[in-house]
Amino acid sequence: MDLKEIQSLIKFVAKSGASEVKLETDDVKITIKTGSEDKKGETTTYVQQIPVNQALPTQQVTPQASAATDAAPAQGQAAEEDSKYITIKSPIIGTYYRRPSPDKPNFVEVGDTIAKGDVLCIIEAMKLFNEIEAEVSGKIVKVLVDDSSPVEFDQPLFLVDPS
Repeated sequence: MDLKEIQSLIKFVAKSGASEVKLETDDVKITIKTGSEDKKGETTTYVQQIPVNQALPTQQVTPQASAATDAAPAQGQAAEEDSKYITIKSPIIGTYYRRPSPDKPNFVEVGDTIAKGDVLCIIEAMKLFNEIEAEVSGKIVKVLVDDSSPVEFDQPLFLVDPS
């Protein structure tokens, strides 16, 4: 079998839609595997998943590690104090912002009195800015997240004194 015959065989197999063809003669053994669609699918999935998996841990590991080290001593001291407060948690994953734009004041400060439905912050998720509203009325006791930092689902954002 010469090179031209092999090339024409490859073209024929590709056009036929067969996924694999094996050809054995006395002196030649050829296996032709198509499946370029599978390879493209695997490549596309691989390329898309790698940046996400590499980007997220580098952004999320640092805040989680620092939050864990900061929260460990604070939990022992403030556990009894925090029990009388209501915790407002993040309903989504995203980036936390305390103000509507860089040139505007913060939505709320420690000591501010809030009513149910007041906007407390914005969480950006996938280029959408979601206003987070107060679920309860009360007084802001503590802001638990730094501005422009990533937050996880159900992560505490504020402590509110309902009295």
